[in-house]
Amino acid sequence: MSNPAQATSRGIKIAPSLLAADFLRLGEQIAAVESAGADRLHLDVMDGRFVPNISLGVPVVAAVRRATALPLEVHLMIEQPEDYLDAFAAAGADCLIVHQENSPHLHRTVQAIRGLGKKAGVALNPATTDLLIRDILDQLDLVLIMTVNPGFGGQRFVEAMLPKIQRLRELLLQEQLGCELEVDGGIDRKTAPRAVAAGASVLVAGTSIFSDPSGPAAGLRRLAQSCSPAPP
Repeated sequence: MSNPAQATSRGIKIAPSLLAADFLRLGEQIAAVESAGADRLHLDVMDGRFVPNISLGVPVVAAVRRATALPLEVHLMIEQPEDYLDAFAAAGADCLIVHQENSPHLHRTVQAIRGLGKKAGVALNPATTDLLIRDILDQLDLVLIMTVNPGFGGQRFVEAMLPKIQRLRELLLQEQLGCELEVDGGIDRKTAPRAVAAGASVLVAGTSIFSDPSGPAAGLRRLAQSCSPAPP
């Protein structure tokens, strides 16, 4: 079967965000996006303190792990994320993403993630400058640029993040680093091509996939097609 998400000529990856899925039909919806070509799944963990919302935790990550062979990236939008690395790693996370804003000993936390045999990612909120992670980029597998203020799905894409994406892409190329550059928030068929043009290589999308009138598989395919160049 062809994989539309991987078929974009620029090699863009798509990570459906399960925060927007129908949890009553979670297994079914995971299967739908997997069959449609999802490259990985994105799981948002929120504690109601670091962000103004509460979402899934370790048991849900473990259940999703049993439902799919896709890589799982777990986005820890929680206070003291370093205290929960072992639990989410054991639950089946392949990549653990922490925020620069609540990780005062970021290098130590990244090393702890890598010590668990997991990929390490760092996320930046819209108001956080990319300068704050330049000294640790060579230790990262992924940088996540939040293109909305984190905490809720369905928000509007923050246009001012495009220059940040571009700056980080240029730096990664300059330093010849293989770190992935991911974007999360307000990603749909209109904003995805702009994020890709600025340098994003991974797109996290929730509402535009899971709220598609034709279902999540169709939503994923349409998002992937929006990033494909027009035929000559």
